[in-house]
Amino acid sequence: MTTVHPINERQDVTGVDDIAPNSLARPRVSAAQVARAAGVSTATVSYVMNGRGGVSAQTRSHVLDVAQQLGHTSSVRADQLRAQRTRVIGLVLTDIANPFYAEIAAGAIDAARARGYEVFVSHTQEDSDTLRSITEAMITRQVDGVVLTVLHPDDGDVIRALRSAHIPFVQLSRRIDSIAGDFVGIDDFTAAAQMMEHVVEHGYTDIVTITGPRTSSASAGREAGFVSVTDRHGLRGVGGRGITTYLSEAGGAQAVQQLLSSKVLPRALVCGSDVIALGVISALRSNNIRVPQDVAVTGFDGLFPGASSLVELTTVRQPRRELAEQALELLVRRIDGVGGSFQSVLRAHELRIGVTCGCTRKGS
Repeated sequence: MTTVHPINERQDVTGVDDIAPNSLARPRVSAAQVARAAGVSTATVSYVMNGRGGVSAQTRSHVLDVAQQLGHTSSVRADQLRAQRTRVIGLVLTDIANPFYAEIAAGAIDAARARGYEVFVSHTQEDSDTLRSITEAMITRQVDGVVLTVLHPDDGDVIRALRSAHIPFVQLSRRIDSIAGDFVGIDDFTAAAQMMEHVVEHGYTDIVTITGPRTSSASAGREAGFVSVTDRHGLRGVGGRGITTYLSEAGGAQAVQQLLSSKVLPRALVCGSDVIALGVISALRSNNIRVPQDVAVTGFDGLFPGASSLVELTTVRQPRRELAEQALELLVRRIDGVGGSFQSVLRAHELRIGVTCGCTRKGS
């Protein structure tokens, strides 16, 4: 199931509300609205949009820029955009070593090639300077559009740079809530709350969450969902004992070492990603701590099949390829100049029960 929410016209966020204020989506923007925003006559807008003469190159460029920011894309502008294409799309990942992003990349590449595009792939490993450098490189190489999985709240300058270069973008998995733009993901809060409800139903009261960086909207949403359930069950003091770490197996292992060094090991560790959970399980087992008999563990992302010989992890499955395909569809529509209002598309997730939470195998 897919849920589509149009983005509100007005959205404010500290530090990024000055980014392309006229780029907020307005369906059916009229020539009069473009004229008022550009400070020209309606006739001038008409001349520009219909490719007629009598308008200076500077005024023509200004009107086209304002029209694009307002969401009014004429057939002339669409033709110009098509003529300037490189048939290359940029994809910026957090960490391609993470299987979640590897599958996102595979899905995006397949979807792009099906539409006649190739993909320029890079990753940032959560480094904002690297993100800025990658963005500059993609702008220099004149990519037709960009899919971003890496945004933090203070990355507004990256969006400003893309908009200045008239390069459309789609936010995937993570987003900056203030920015008017397309987003594709899942309902992280609800999925996390469902997972924590399952953990609490086991009767565990000593629970610690281990999530990715709170500057990631996805990780922050999951942590909020986890804590909302522990609060509701009167486990506020326990649910508040949350650890944030890098989204990797090493990050999960480091979180376990942090708990062991403090001589406090909870009955359940609820993780914000599968790679963190795998690092947690590995570290526990290397210390002769059994999963789930001594410590229950859950993940999030659905990276590994339930029948995997590696681990039968209780997790939340995200439709990763479908997310990538949806992002490419929205981006290509923007490139074609027919995107319309910005959309927030939420794809359905699935709670997948394994044995690491304490449940038994079916048939056992």
